Amino acid sequence: MSRMVGTVSRGIRAPIIREGDQLQQIVVDSVLSAASLDGFDIRDRDILAMTEAIVARAQGNYATIEDIAQDVRSKLGGETLGVIFPILSRNRFAICLRGIASGAKKIVLMLSYPSDEVGNHLIDWDMMDSKGIDPYRDVLSLEQYRELFGNRLHRFTGVDYVDYYSQLIRESGAEVEVFFANDPREILKHTENVICCDIHTRERTKRILKTAGAARVYGLDEIMTAPVNGSGFNERYGLLGSNKASEDRVKLFPRDCQSLVNAIQEEMLSKTGKHVEVMVYGDGAFKDPVGKIWELADPVVSPAYTAGLEGTPNELKLKYLADNEFAQLSGEALRDAIRQEIQKKDDDLVGKMVSEGTTPRRLTDLIGSLCDLTSGSGDKGTPIVYIQGYFDNYTTE
Repeated sequence: MSRMVGTVSRGIRAPIIREGDQLQQIVVDSVLSAASLDGFDIRDRDILAMTEAIVARAQGNYATIEDIAQDVRSKLGGETLGVIFPILSRNRFAICLRGIASGAKKIVLMLSYPSDEVGNHLIDWDMMDSKGIDPYRDVLSLEQYRELFGNRLHRFTGVDYVDYYSQLIRESGAEVEVFFANDPREILKHTENVICCDIHTRERTKRILKTAGAARVYGLDEIMTAPVNGSGFNERYGLLGSNKASEDRVKLFPRDCQSLVNAIQEEMLSKTGKHVEVMVYGDGAFKDPVGKIWELADPVVSPAYTAGLEGTPNELKLKYLADNEFAQLSGEALRDAIRQEIQKKDDDLVGKMVSEGTTPRRLTDLIGSLCDLTSGSGDKGTPIVYIQGYFDNYTTE
């Protein structure tokens, strides 16, 4: 075997992106400069990925608290408003909540328990069990919650999110009432106007509320879907995928990404003669085994990607072949047998024993997770990721 290296993921440094920057040119130039300086060649079926953050920043896709408040008032009436199933995050939801609360007279905040949708725990399961609480049936007032569980702090941030969110609402000029439940219909005992703040279960939550007779039901994906006072917006995801930009505005999930990835692919082909796949990525789709937090707080891992990234892997399980089909072989004979098996594999291995355990997730979810782990979310300064060899296998020289 002449080749010893498989997949390589490189974080590519780039300038700090500002609103109005020509992102297409910056991304292409950054990758080509890195290739020249670091001594790697651009190859067909390489993958060039960029974070959603730099796309949104270049677009200037921002909204202020007042923009959000105005949209909330126009859609939900500005009186008593139910806010249900928000995630517990200063970065992801705090500024959104300020805007929502600024657009209402009273907020009835209904929190899921023992954790939010992505695994941020208000209380742990053992403590809940010890108190005889059934999260599927029991509805807890704030007073009951405090009596049972006290002031619980998030293990990573040290924040009591019940108190923190309540204060944000009051500071925004609205009254607040808090309770804890997991059946969305409970909110209708308090108000018929509701914003569903869950991410991946939002369509079910909205359907249940509408069927139960709610007057006005919106998801975060339906707030800021059009400009307000010249603001940014996202016609597909609204406030979903937004991040805190400052104390009074959020950076929204980027829009119009497909034209960008297609243009970058064309420019890479023009400059290198190589067909490179391109994608925009946000959160990775993985779960922290210690904190039990699911990383994916964005509505999708990748809002846009070129056609070659469509689909799922179609791979054989090498250890299955080695331990079963070719258990009697070793050394070069085993290598050659496995390589021949890969070369003749079916185009669709779904349901076949030889592919069992290869996790047929979407390519964009797998690659986006690799990118998120490579670039990190701190001070690495590598908002572009360049991946080589991802589509290679044991037969590739």
